[in-house]
Amino acid sequence: MKGRYIMGITKSTVKSGQKPTKAQLKEIEEAAKREINLDDIPELTEEQYAKMAEAARKKREERRKPIVSIRIDPDTLKKAKATGKGYTGFLSRLLDNAINDPEIVKKSL
Repeated sequence: MKGRYIMGITKSTVKSGQKPTKAQLKEIEEAAKREINLDDIPELTEEQYAKMAEAARKKREERRKPIVSIRIDPDTLKKAKATGKGYTGFLSRLLDNAINDPEIVKKSL
């Protein structure tokens, strides 16, 4: 775990699956008891707003998935729809997994 202290704020990085320490849990509990004072928050400048907007726009572009049209066997589509709501996301993840598995790619060519 890495940590640093900046202007009264402690920032810690916890790895996936890592449990917080007793000290971290205590700090979280103490922070939850503190009142939030919105007067302490400085207003953003126009430049800061512009940077945030640009960062948000870039993030949306990175996450945007292109829409494609493909032909699928009716039985395959029926099975996918049987998985329930969100079957298109399921198909996308299934295709991602398959395209990254050399054996499935070779078998499917």
